[in-house]
Amino acid sequence: MKTVRTVLALGVALLIAGSAAAQSRGNGKLSGKVVDEQGQPVTDVQIQATKVGDTEPFSAKSDKKGEWRLNGLADGQWKIVFNKQGLEPNQTTFEMKNEKSPALNVTLAKPVPKVDPTAEINAELQKAATIAQGGKIADARKIYEDLLAKYPSVYQLHGFIARAFAAEGQVPKAIEEVKIVLEKEPNNVEMKLLQADLLMETGDKAEAKKILDGIDMTQVKDPFPFMNAAITMINEKKGVEAAEWLTKLLPQFPTQAEIYYYRGRAYLTAEKYDEAKADLEKFISMSPNSKEAADAKKIIEQLTKK
Repeated sequence: MKTVRTVLALGVALLIAGSAAAQSRGNGKLSGKVVDEQGQPVTDVQIQATKVGDTEPFSAKSDKKGEWRLNGLADGQWKIVFNKQGLEPNQTTFEMKNEKSPALNVTLAKPVPKVDPTAEINAELQKAATIAQGGKIADARKIYEDLLAKYPSVYQLHGFIARAFAAEGQVPKAIEEVKIVLEKEPNNVEMKLLQADLLMETGDKAEAKKILDGIDMTQVKDPFPFMNAAITMINEKKGVEAAEWLTKLLPQFPTQAEIYYYRGRAYLTAEKYDEAKADLEKFISMSPNSKEAADAKKIIEQLTKK
């Protein structure tokens, strides 16, 4: 009995498959020609026509004249695909309504080379850097903005625009550009440092310090935003806090002489005179010809008299 059921099931499956194939077959004839972009015949193009809703394709190939023909198509909508290696595929739909349909002529084009924007962007960034070095910041910013208009997905360009606005003194606009980058890269240390520096300029020192406090010092490549924050603390008579801040910088920037100078000034504000004298002497030994060296010597001289 089990064998009979299996045979019956197989018979039903064959009937269903035969029915699907029958739906695609009819008396329709479709023909056409394949040419290239210059209008020349394209030979050996693979043509596959599949009736919408079915899976079995009808196949043909273009001859030396680029001509092709399909017979036995049922009325209905057909998806027709033209393929040849080295050319872009062409896909179209065609409504078969009678035995003889109008010619279906297509053009196969060569693939359009995919352009890597990296080379163009890098060249334009170098051009902008040269212009900026010449003092034409607005012109450099225009290059960044034009690149962004052409490649809106390259969000890093907002960072370059931010730096340009900062150099122009347009701080609010610079902050907005920085925020766009940080939305994409919340851990971008360079943008965080720039944001903190800009906030310092607006007078929002508390928020700037909060940002700087959250930065991993081992990732910092530019000590000056931290030094600017320390200078602000020194001016506010927060010598101990400024000294602690600058001490955090030293492991990352042991050869940055200015850190010793400002930490010496911080210790001086905190009335830690021995520490101030030691740092200022260290600064002079590292940068004897700097403009701050004369000031450091004068402070040491005054401390020695105490």
